[in-house]
Amino acid sequence: MNMKTKYIPYLLLLPAIAYLLFFIGYPLVQALYLAFTKNGAFSLDTVRRATSDPTFWQALKYTILLAIAIVPVQLILALILALAVNRAFKGKDLTIYALIIPLTISDVAAGLIWYTMLSDYGFMNKLLLNLGLISQPIHFFGYEYRMMEFLAIVIAEVWRATAIVFVIILAGLQMISKEYLEAAEVFGAGYWTRLRKIVIPMLKPSIQSALIIRTLFAMQVFGVVWILAGRDIPVLAGEGFYQLTEIKDYGVASIYALTIALLSIILGALYVKFLKAEYLEVRT
Repeated sequence: MNMKTKYIPYLLLLPAIAYLLFFIGYPLVQALYLAFTKNGAFSLDTVRRATSDPTFWQALKYTILLAIAIVPVQLILALILALAVNRAFKGKDLTIYALIIPLTISDVAAGLIWYTMLSDYGFMNKLLLNLGLISQPIHFFGYEYRMMEFLAIVIAEVWRATAIVFVIILAGLQMISKEYLEAAEVFGAGYWTRLRKIVIPMLKPSIQSALIIRTLFAMQVFGVVWILAGRDIPVLAGEGFYQLTEIKDYGVASIYALTIALLSIILGALYVKFLKAEYLEVRT
């Protein structure tokens, strides 16, 4: 191996390293500096100011609750849809295309769509009124209807972002060799046994990837919440944006950003630890 060939892998990695340093490394260092310094010296004053505000804990609570409500529903729904379309049938490509359309819609646009759908005289209320299922509109929006606002956010996020989980799981299903399933069927394993003993274990890497990606996005949920509930339901990203643009408190905004990063790292590590695919582990 000559000298030029030796350094080619490092040269190929340079663009990725430069991207990570510039767009992730530098902002992270800047956030740490703003959060833990005052007048150029180390200080926890900004941390105390952020954590002494009840809104911080409300934002943390609602961010976690939204993730708990949204991510499992998306995983189950995506798994059902992926299993349904992972077979040959007429119109399969069109079905897959229709299922991933919401993935092309921004979170702000999704929020506006569902605000229109769920407003007092929107499509949903009009449909239920015309069917005689309700006698007056269901109120989804307003501070006094925060639980309904929470439900509206969950509906909008499940509709908007289930597609990304669906695509990852469908790709994982298509990588499972049919020979395993056919062999199990020959030995008398029924559908549910094959699903439980073969499909799900071999899907673990795809499920792990889907959960990590979707949970990271769930920790950063902002646009849909801001459109549908504003600050009625505070979330970490929304309050960080508010502190940055309205209050102009860059230190507290950095605390919100770092909290999102810390939660994402912890949850990602838990997924990696508990969703290992056994057949990929090297035993010595």
